[in-house]
Amino acid sequence: MSAEPSAGPDEPGGSGDARTRLSRRGWTLVLSLVLVLVFGLLGAFVRVPYVALGPGPTYDTLGKVDGTQVVAIDGERTYPTSGELRMTTVSLNDNVTLFGALGLWASGRYALAPREEYFAPGETDEEVRRENVQQFRNSQSNAEVAALRRLGYPVQVVVQEVVSDSPADSVLAPGDRILRIDGEKITNEDDVREALANTRPGQQVTLTFQHEGQTRTERITLAEHPDGDQGFVGFQPVDRADVPFEVGISLEDVGGPSAGLMFALAIVDRLTPGALAGGEHVAGTGEIDDEGSVGAIGGISFKLVAAREAGATAFLVPERNCAEAVSAAPEGLELVKVSDLDDAVTALENLSAGRPVSTC
Repeated sequence: MSAEPSAGPDEPGGSGDARTRLSRRGWTLVLSLVLVLVFGLLGAFVRVPYVALGPGPTYDTLGKVDGTQVVAIDGERTYPTSGELRMTTVSLNDNVTLFGALGLWASGRYALAPREEYFAPGETDEEVRRENVQQFRNSQSNAEVAALRRLGYPVQVVVQEVVSDSPADSVLAPGDRILRIDGEKITNEDDVREALANTRPGQQVTLTFQHEGQTRTERITLAEHPDGDQGFVGFQPVDRADVPFEVGISLEDVGGPSAGLMFALAIVDRLTPGALAGGEHVAGTGEIDDEGSVGAIGGISFKLVAAREAGATAFLVPERNCAEAVSAAPEGLELVKVSDLDDAVTALENLSAGRPVSTC
C-alpha cells in the first residue's frame, strides 16, 4: 500500500509557506517601527511655524539685577524708596517643535501664535533682536523725558536721525541740539513740526543749532516731502531731558517698549521725597511717550500671571488693555487703570495711603 506524499517545502501548507507568512508579519512590524521612529524624529526635532507665548521674567525697577541698580541717578539728590515697582515681560519661544507645541498647549500656561505675527517674512532672529533692543532703548528715553518733565525739569530738542541725501544730511548730525527755526525758539519736538508746517519745497529756512557745543546757523533749501506738500528738511527731532545729571537704566536681554511706564515711575520715586510705592508690591506695564501718555501693549494676560507669581497685589493696566485684563486677572491681583503718568503716580499714592483707586 502506498502512502500519500507529504506536502513539500514549496507546496501549499508546507513549512516554506509558514516562513513566508512570518516574513510578511516581520516586515509589517519593521515598517511600523520605522514609521513610529520617523514620526518621533519629526515631532521631536522639526520646528513648526508657530511661536509659544507665556509669562516672562519680572524685574523690580527700584531694585537691583545681578548687583546692578536697574534705575540709577548720578549727580542729583535721590530719596529712599520702599516696596516694589515691578516691570513684567512676555516670554517668546521661536524654537517650537511639534511635540513641544502640543506640550505647551496642553499645559494651559502658554499660547501658540503664527510665527508671521511676530517675524516678518525673511526677517532673521538677529534683525528682530536688534529691533526689540531699539524699542527698549526708546522706551527708556521716553520714560526719562516723561518723568523729568513731570517733575518740572527742562527738555531740549535734539536730532535723533538724519535722512541720507536730504537737505539736512550735510548740515546736521545725530545729537545736535535744535535751538531755532527761522528765528522761532524750539522748546519741544512739536515746535519743529509747527515751524515747518506751512513751508514749501524750494523754500529756504534758517536753522540755529548746537553741534559739539558750538552754536551754528545754516540756511537750508527744503526738498519735496515724501508724505505731503510741505517742505522737507530730513531729520527726526526728539525731546531729551536737559539736566546736569545722568539717569541710567541697566537691564540686559529685555526688548520691546512696554517697560516705559514702570521706568518712569521709578525715576519719579527716586527724585521725590517719600516712598511712592509706599511699601506696596505693585507691578505694571505700558508703553509711554515723552509726554507721559500710556499706550496699550500685547501679552497682558501673561504679564498678569507673572506679576502675581512674583508677589504683586496690584497691577497698573493701560486703559485700553482693561477689557482683556479683566478676563485674565489672577485671584488676588487688583487691576488699576491708568492712561498717563499722572494717573499712575496718583494711583500709587492712593494705594499706599489705603484710598480707593480707579480700577478696570
